[in-house]
Amino acid sequence: MTGRWLRHDMEFLGGRRQRRLRRTGWMRDMVRETVLTPHDFIWPLFIIEGQNEKTQIKTMPGVERLSVDLAVEAARAAHAEGIPALALFPNTPDHLRNEDASEAYNPDNLMCRALAAIKSAVPEIGLIADVALDEYSSDGQDGLVENGEILNDETVEVMVRSALVQAEAGADIIAPSDMMDGRVAAIREALDGNGFEQLAIMAYSAKFASAFYGPFREAVGSGARLKGDKRTYQLDYANSDEALREVAQDIEEGADMVMVKPACPISTWCAGCATVLTCRSSPTRSAGSTRCSSWRAPPGRSMARWP
Repeated sequence: MTGRWLRHDMEFLGGRRQRRLRRTGWMRDMVRETVLTPHDFIWPLFIIEGQNEKTQIKTMPGVERLSVDLAVEAARAAHAEGIPALALFPNTPDHLRNEDASEAYNPDNLMCRALAAIKSAVPEIGLIADVALDEYSSDGQDGLVENGEILNDETVEVMVRSALVQAEAGADIIAPSDMMDGRVAAIREALDGNGFEQLAIMAYSAKFASAFYGPFREAVGSGARLKGDKRTYQLDYANSDEALREVAQDIEEGADMVMVKPACPISTWCAGCATVLTCRSSPTRSAGSTRCSSWRAPPGRSMARWP
């Protein structure tokens, strides 16, 4: 007896007491497995034309679209707070949108001007450039459309041209978010062939068809103009094996980082994805993404019939 109560004989623990590491605040801090700091976050910025302009995004209370000059100020603030990177998404004016999405590869488009201005003013911050055609097309689709069909190979050609002008403008990471077949390899080849071997690719590798994207589509101005849906290229929630194949193929094609979207509803699948692919992850902890230096199919499974 050591006080008011009898002590139970805990010899069966054999000296193993898990609570030792929780006894003090400094000990808990020292052994904490998951820590979130500003260095773990990417700040998405939605860009509009104009000077000293900002507009509210109704479906994202508290989030605003910013003109390029205000985006530069936001970049300065982000860098001061320790945020390592910004992801840029342009809201292209209506008169510059067309069925060819040709504004995507205009070197003077809104995205490129924002990349160049921010990189000039805040060279230390990382810039992630979204590559998809919905921000430039008149129909809100991520690909070129012919007779109701989303064209894969023709879309990839436009995406490659878009990625190159973004690289020239100052992008550090190219982020194809479209889900077309083969776009990672095509972009990697083009970047390497034009002197951009050091630019990384963050692939939206397992992007599921979802209504969760509604606020984002409003932010970039594609939602109201969207004709049809995106189910012929974005993934079906019911197909986890297919999603694993997509991630594996993107890594094989040269993706430096892969992303799962939307991550929160399928967070358990995200963990399984990382385990099955046996990626060696970096210390960076990003919700819905895994940075991989290598991968292999599980024992006994070849890529031809995997998973």
